[in-house]
Amino acid sequence: MSNGNGKTMPRMRKAVIPAAGLGTRMLPIARAVPKEMLPIVDRPAVSYLVEEAAKSGIEDILIITGRGKGAMEDYFDYSPEYEVHFAAKGKDGAVAEMRKTGDAYGARVYFIRQKEARGLGHAVGCARSFIGDEPFAVLYGDDIIFSEKPVVAQMIESYERYGRAVCGVKPVPEELVFKYCSLKTHTIEGSDNEFFVDDMIEKPQTREQMFSNYSILGRVLLTPEIFDIIDATSPGAGGEIQLTDAMRTLAQRDGMTALDFEGTRFDLGSKLGFLSANVTRAFDDPELGEDFREFLRGFAKEKGII
Repeated sequence: MSNGNGKTMPRMRKAVIPAAGLGTRMLPIARAVPKEMLPIVDRPAVSYLVEEAAKSGIEDILIITGRGKGAMEDYFDYSPEYEVHFAAKGKDGAVAEMRKTGDAYGARVYFIRQKEARGLGHAVGCARSFIGDEPFAVLYGDDIIFSEKPVVAQMIESYERYGRAVCGVKPVPEELVFKYCSLKTHTIEGSDNEFFVDDMIEKPQTREQMFSNYSILGRVLLTPEIFDIIDATSPGAGGEIQLTDAMRTLAQRDGMTALDFEGTRFDLGSKLGFLSANVTRAFDDPELGEDFREFLRGFAKEKGII
């Protein structure tokens, strides 16, 4: 396929999900359960990432794990014992759900370990042999985004339109920019939610270091040139190899688009984000939603909120 400039663009068919972090903000439960396996209603968080990628046309997904995270591999395996159990009870819907999970929503899922906790940039670098010379999506393991159209699909459209790497961004309160990154951008004529990236900084320490309150939140599309850049990137914030630092070089050398995506993002690395995602998902659940909304009304009245 080619973009508006006539440049032939390789198809985006691979994705990486970095999921090797310790989950320290979710202790003590993260000692026994990988935070990516914590449930959003009745499914683990990581399954929403895999589903988003698959629904965006991604065919092959590599999940970067670490020690004690084997539960993710078990989840995306077939479960014949459950299928037999539900089939015997005539619960065809449950059988179909088990099969859909084993099929990874139509994608193929692979796993590799990040043997050293050296940062997000290093984790993405572990995917080099898997990615080869293709462009790819990165879905951060801490970030769940609920949207009508998958965010990765939105970003692929931007990638095809401009022929450059893409970062998914949202404006965040100024006091929170210090937790993420800050982008310097300029407008694209004819677009109200896309910008070209000029510069970025990971976790600015002062307001003077901030470019804007736009931060990268959980999704990026990268070209394979990022791997050589990661290899040449020195440790940054926290003494780790920061993906933001490598992306800054890529943006200034080859160009990058920032997409203010449509969707609501939740930080599953925080307890509040985890609870908020569960309430939001349960509120609209086709089976639980009506009863859950009734519970919330009664709870709010009991507590004097309404």
